Order: sequence, then structure tokens, then C-alpha cells
Amino acid sequence: MNRLSLRVSQLTPSATMSVDAKTKSLLQAGQPVINMSVGEPDFDTPTAASLAGIRAIANGKTRYTAAAGTPELRQAIAKKLQTENHLTYTPEQIVVSNGAKHTLFNIFLAILNPGDEVIVPTPYWVSYPEQIRLAGGIPVFVKTDESSGFKMTPQQLQAALNEKTKAVLLNSPCNPTGSVYSRNELALLGEILENHTAWIVSDEIYEKLVYNVAFTSFAEACPQLIDRTLLVNGFSKAFAMTGWRLGYLAAPPDLAKAVASLQSHGTGSPSTMSQAAGVAALQSLDTTMIQAFHARRDCLVKGLNQISGLSCLNPEGAFYVFPNVSAVFGKRYENRIIETAVDYAELLLEKQLVAAVPGEAFGAPNNIRLSYAVSMQDVEEAVRRIAAFHNMLN
Repeated sequence: MNRLSLRVSQLTPSATMSVDAKTKSLLQAGQPVINMSVGEPDFDTPTAASLAGIRAIANGKTRYTAAAGTPELRQAIAKKLQTENHLTYTPEQIVVSNGAKHTLFNIFLAILNPGDEVIVPTPYWVSYPEQIRLAGGIPVFVKTDESSGFKMTPQQLQAALNEKTKAVLLNSPCNPTGSVYSRNELALLGEILENHTAWIVSDEIYEKLVYNVAFTSFAEACPQLIDRTLLVNGFSKAFAMTGWRLGYLAAPPDLAKAVASLQSHGTGSPSTMSQAAGVAALQSLDTTMIQAFHARRDCLVKGLNQISGLSCLNPEGAFYVFPNVSAVFGKRYENRIIETAVDYAELLLEKQLVAAVPGEAFGAPNNIRLSYAVSMQDVEEAVRRIAAFHNMLN
């Protein structure tokens, strides 16, 4: 008898975590690796948020909260959504979870039955397909590429929709591509979805990290669909709070109630002191981090596009670039032929100590993902090393 369930036996390990583990092993061995594989801001949590968490501990606020989160944080999130996104939610429509990843997992468990389909544009964040499958659903991939700015078109959405479609997943700004849907682009997708019953799962975790463009929430662009929109956001990216594990859902009342009930039987409430930090974080966004990411992005994109064999779109958000490396497929590095992005990433790490994630992990086998959540010095050195790597190809 198999000791493990089919659901976990069929899981694909996270490629980003795998690359990060190899990178950290090299770092522990004293190798000067530039780790551009993991999406984690290299800034500290805002001081006000950290102090709020410390005060919560010092004042004995270390007990369980309501499964959906503290009234204070849910109210603060509702206020944020009203003020910044012009969306009206009551605190009862907010469910706070242990990170946006947990929020997404809750959603798929709450809405999917076996065989239900979820439309997922590619490239996609690595955990989307696995979470959908764990919940019994079937991811249906819609391929995008550089020609569309890595964005799903209304025509593609229309062609993918059918009677089995239970949800459509949107991620803007996007991990791994950095693409950002404009208000008009979202509205056009919304026009297609008006004639269907599917949920819209809108992952907006990189909302604050946009450059020279305006961010628009899906529900703001398509208010007629707010009763089918499941808005996902959190604190990890904009507030450099990855380890605090704090995300949230804004949803119609019935779905929010169902997710809160589900969470009560799974993890219970999120960390009490993290929630206290979250309230303070919403009042203390520091644009210094965003400005630094903007400058790093410009430096990295310019440098990569000057390297023969690379082409890289200029991302409008998040903190990743997603260069196309397929022009070097078939070329040789010493005695090894580069046939895939996996080969490219493995050799780049081995020979030049730059850690990247191969695009296969995101459903885009011609690309690699590089995170610029590293210092400007590391960005500049990474460009130099990648150029040196390409100079060795023949």
C-alpha cells in the first residue's frame, strides 16, 4: 500500500525553493553567489510595524483571535480598499490568513469541485497549478508571450471559457513577468466575463510595486463583477514582511464566511502579533523601497538587452525581469550544449554564481526569471557575470 496520498505524490516541488536551496548551499560553502532566484524584498519591515508587533507581545496579546482575523486589522484593510482602490467592503467580507499563498489555497478549496477548471494565463506563479490540483481542479493554461506583453487577451479568454470553467485567475502585477494590466485591459476582460458565471481570482500582492504606470484593481475596473471577484493581497511584498505571514481576501459575504469557516478547521487564526504589525504597516508605506526597485529594474533591463543572445521586456511592476534566452539554445558552454532554460540556469549558477529560476517552472520554457530584490551593486555585478557567461558560448 502506498504510504502517501495521490495528491501529494503528484505534487511538483517548488522550483524557486529548489534553486534557493542550492544557492544557499553554495553560499554556506563560501561561494560569492548573487541570489536572484527568490522573490523577497531585501529591505527591513517598516519600524512602526515591527514595534507594533513587539508591543503586542509585551502587552500579552498572544492569544487566539477570530479565525478571520482581528476586528482592528479587518477594519484597517476595509479602509485601505475604500481609500486606495475605491472599493467598498465591510470588515465581515475580509478574511486574514497566513500569507497570500494561504489565502489562495483557501479560495481554491472553497470554490472547486473535482473536475472544475480554472483558467491560468502563462507564465504563472509556480504554486497556482499545484494549489488548483490539490483542490481537485484542473488548470487550463492560456499561453501569453512577449508579443502581448505577457497578458491574456479578451479573445484568448473567450476561447478558453466553457461550461466547466469555475474560475479565472489574474495576477497583476505579475510574478514572474512583471506585466501590469491597464484599467482598459481589465475592463475588456470583464466584458467577456459578464456573459459567464466564473469567479475571478485577482492576485494583487504586488499592487504597490509599479513603475511609471497606475495600478488598477480588477474590481475597480469591473465593478459589475464585484460579486464574483475574489481579491487577494497581503503584506509580504510592499511592506517587506515575508516572515510575518500575513495575507487577506476581500470577497462577497457568502464566500468570505465559507473561507473563514474553512480556515477555522485548518490553521485557525493568523498570528496575533503579526496582525498587530499589519495594522501599523498599512499606515507606514515607505516609497524608498519602490524607488530603489525602479532604479534596479532600469539598470538590469538595460544591461541584459546589451548582451548578445538575450532579449528582455521592461516590466511595469513587481521585482522580476523575465528575459528570453532561447536564442542560445543549441550553443555550447565548454563541453555542454544548452538545450533548455534549465540547462542555462544550471550553468549560469555553476559557472558564474548567478542564481536564476528557469522558465519551465512558470510554464515558459524559453525564459528565465531574475529577481532584482538585491542591491544595486549585485545587479551591476550580475549583469557583468551574465555577459561573461554569454561570451563563453559558441
